[in-house]
Amino acid sequence: MTSTSDAITVKPRSAQRPLVWLPMDHRQRGGDDSSLPYLYLGDKYARAVRDGAQAQPVSFPLADVADIPALLALVDGVMLTGSPSNVHPSHFDEAVADPSLPLDPARDTLTFALVRHCVAMGVPLLGACRGFQEINVALGGSLHQAVHAVPGLQDHREDESAPLATQYGLSHDLLINPDSAMAQWAGGVRTQVNSLHGQGIGRLAPGLRAIAHAPDGLIEAFEITAAPAFAYAVQWHPEWRWSENPFYTQIFAAFGAACRSRQREKTAYAALST
Repeated sequence: MTSTSDAITVKPRSAQRPLVWLPMDHRQRGGDDSSLPYLYLGDKYARAVRDGAQAQPVSFPLADVADIPALLALVDGVMLTGSPSNVHPSHFDEAVADPSLPLDPARDTLTFALVRHCVAMGVPLLGACRGFQEINVALGGSLHQAVHAVPGLQDHREDESAPLATQYGLSHDLLINPDSAMAQWAGGVRTQVNSLHGQGIGRLAPGLRAIAHAPDGLIEAFEITAAPAFAYAVQWHPEWRWSENPFYTQIFAAFGAACRSRQREKTAYAALST
């Protein structure tokens, strides 16, 4: 028989950390004759959500598009992470330019629908790198498949032979719209960010407002203007050593605050419904 001292105490939902859904990558491991499918979630993203946003990261392996509304009702925010894979160019009516680069059509299918549901349901949304590109394409925008090949744009890729600290080090200036919340998070209209991407925004989707650019004019951050909740995305990787960078720290703090706000609203609604 369980004693009173041994009983498990479950905190009420309002006293728990908000839940943030981080969709996973789909990858194959092994050779051609013995490859196995794996689901991946980068540790650095989950830790930035847990410690930077003060939220509990969660994932729903093999979730289908039909599951999204029910699963979003369980969480308080969504973060779309970076990934080695690219968004499939068929989603913006182009053929694959470089077949050697990895793709993840299963992730595309889920995250494109997830973006639209987040906006419709008022779920806080943060995108980074691939997640930034996913939001733009999901809402009707396009991408440059190779930014470095576009006249007038710089090479935004990292040196993969360098140590990780160098790859994720500050790479170029960021020019921020002064009337954006991002300028407040950065403490001004000019700062520096890392740069580890081959693709980049070509045509900005309707309903998105560019709020930061690289010196070459490439869009580096946007907000979803019609979203009823926090809805921002960045081309760089703010999750990398976020606690050492005050700007990155503020991004996750703002996202976490939005998630807690949604959590409180859901708790209050549930109380009224009982």
